[in-house]
Amino acid sequence: MNEKNNLLAEFEGVVSGHRDGHGFVVRDDGQADIYLPSNEMRAVLHKDRVKARIVRTDRKGRPEGRVTEIIERSSSPIIGRLLQESGVWLVAPEDKRYGQDVLIPKGATGSAKPGQVVVVELTEPPALYGQPVGRVKEVLGEIDDPGMEIEIAVRKYDVPHQFSEATLAQARGLPDHVRSADHKNRVDLRDVPLVTIDGEDARDFDDAVYCEPAKVGRAKGWRLLVAIADVSHYVQTGSAIDVDAYDRATSVYFPRRVIPMLPEKLSNGLCSLNPGVERLCMVCDMLVNAKGEVHAYQFYPAVMFSHARFTYTEVAAILQNTRGPEAALRKPLVPYLLNLHDVYRALLTARNARGAVDFETTETQIVCDESGRIEKIVPRTRNDAHKLIEEAMLAANVCSADFISQGKHVGLFRVHEGPTPEKQDILRNYLKAMGVPQTISDNPQPSEFQQIAAATKDRPEAQQIHMMLLRSMQQAIYTPMNQGHFGLAFEAYTHFTSPIRRYPDLLVHRVIKAILNKQRYQLPVLPTPGEAHAKLSKRLASRVKPPVAGEQVKKPSADTLAWQAAGLHCSANERRADEASRDVEAWLKCKYMREHLGEEFSGVVSSVTSFGLFVTLDAMYVEGLVHITELGGEYFRFDEARQELRGERTGIRYALGTRVQVQVSRVDLDGRRIDFRLVSGEDDLVLRAMRDKTGGAAEVEEGTPRSAHSKQQTKKPGKAPSSPAAGKSPSGRSSSRNEARSSARQPSGKSRKGRR
Repeated sequence: MNEKNNLLAEFEGVVSGHRDGHGFVVRDDGQADIYLPSNEMRAVLHKDRVKARIVRTDRKGRPEGRVTEIIERSSSPIIGRLLQESGVWLVAPEDKRYGQDVLIPKGATGSAKPGQVVVVELTEPPALYGQPVGRVKEVLGEIDDPGMEIEIAVRKYDVPHQFSEATLAQARGLPDHVRSADHKNRVDLRDVPLVTIDGEDARDFDDAVYCEPAKVGRAKGWRLLVAIADVSHYVQTGSAIDVDAYDRATSVYFPRRVIPMLPEKLSNGLCSLNPGVERLCMVCDMLVNAKGEVHAYQFYPAVMFSHARFTYTEVAAILQNTRGPEAALRKPLVPYLLNLHDVYRALLTARNARGAVDFETTETQIVCDESGRIEKIVPRTRNDAHKLIEEAMLAANVCSADFISQGKHVGLFRVHEGPTPEKQDILRNYLKAMGVPQTISDNPQPSEFQQIAAATKDRPEAQQIHMMLLRSMQQAIYTPMNQGHFGLAFEAYTHFTSPIRRYPDLLVHRVIKAILNKQRYQLPVLPTPGEAHAKLSKRLASRVKPPVAGEQVKKPSADTLAWQAAGLHCSANERRADEASRDVEAWLKCKYMREHLGEEFSGVVSSVTSFGLFVTLDAMYVEGLVHITELGGEYFRFDEARQELRGERTGIRYALGTRVQVQVSRVDLDGRRIDFRLVSGEDDLVLRAMRDKTGGAAEVEEGTPRSAHSKQQTKKPGKAPSSPAAGKSPSGRSSSRNEARSSARQPSGKSRKGRR
């Protein structure tokens, strides 16, 4: 499209507000977003659907637009604090993207009191010369009430948190235990010593395992059973419970609270493989050879009896000392744990042989007291028990993908694609700048990433190099088109192991049952996709390569389109859950750090930007910003290839991995922002930097690139730009789960198993 036509054309999209009052129209066609100056944002709100026209390009090169029509006002409620200023009631939105306060008429405040957090329903939209008007719909409570951060997050991100009356009624009608009639057409495994292995604070147990030595051909091997709760027996397609489960698509995990995908009677009762009670399950029964390859497998419905509920800590202790006190208490089951450990080591051999990515990164867990306040933030220790369960779950997930493919039935695969060409270039530039002799090819394989990780594991900056390798990868999605799993190096992979908390797993169970019964599973009519679905759809559309000239494009069937929509919905809601969890953790960390204002801590630079350094504290695992204005009285040059800030006068360098001493200077709870001030450690850096300038010592540690651009001049700005939420640097590093194991975020109370 030429420039003239581009200026004349109108585009539809959704407004995405920004903290400074400016915004963008996120275009439906997936092309560049249209920048909206502040005067254009006065008549619209975040999430409104509009038509807009590009009128010029601003000084930053962004297409600047004008709203020509408001197609649909967002129906999402606004959450904020009720304030009274000069006799006028208003609500200041907690989400700063709304950009303006909401006026509340005197009779529309309900029972709310000044300072309380409320949910507002708009009665009048904003106009060029008038603020939006609304009424208080719900009072959430005081800002410091325990759990308030979660109440805000579930509404801010539109997380469904109340089951329908039909769902609750249907749940009440379910039996309290497995009935004898439920045993029909099931394999009886009640005498097999299946056990569950989970975290200490786990509440629902959706998988159990068992292993025994077995002959595979003439060689040594194992029979490995992975039994998964049979949710599909109780949740029928299209039922009220099913509709609510699809709407949620996943359980959402917060510190001290879970918003489950299924009603508690199922998630903690009938479908939880609690010890000492009968439970219905779907079983993946595998024969694994000495090389860790699954030689044969079968799926079947069964009835089981969990013989024990183990914790990871307990199993690790038993495996380390089979004559210790933990082993003595579980003596009859110790041989089966040793069998599981043996098959794990074989599966690990196979993992290494195929070159699956396995980076070691630090993950943390927030420990709260009874009032919901953070007591401490601790690193998660990952032992052989975690890895044992993970490998067993991966094997079952691979078998389920193969079973669906062999059955020629449409289903949802878990697809993880390799890095885009742009990210490949960024990674190559970074590795070169860091002096890493290894690099990646034009068509990189997972083994190349693993080789680089292994070659750099003993370097001081290994953690930063591994993080950069991780950042170069794409996020995994659910889709009916199998394109393999890059991080795990599988040709086909799906999710079978957690139907209590993930809707895609429930769909996979239904498809497997349909194939076993020589039937076809038909998706029900699904609800209209939401905003998260639309955003992800746009992002994925930008990845699709245009067809080659003359190439005939096959039109997908209605059935395939329905599965595509289901996959997009589940993928988008998974991201929504991660965003809500991160928001809550950022809030908690800000409240935690308010108690440490003025205190000094040691830390390491975890991200470098043109406007400053993000530093992660050693003792607390909390990240904050040291703005460039806090780095001293000189100009700093930002080198994106090396990911560092370098002072022009002294040559002092701040890069990923640089150790610093900081003081907590400011905490913005509403903005989820923590600011640090550099207080010491500079003298040593300056001395080394001056030696560099005179041909002396080697450089201070260097960092991770964030784009393929070269050096740029950065002057000290007079005003600090808005920094991202606490715990998330602008490089996009967050603890949301990626399919490569080490990038996974561990939700409170859940293990990482089967989450890839």
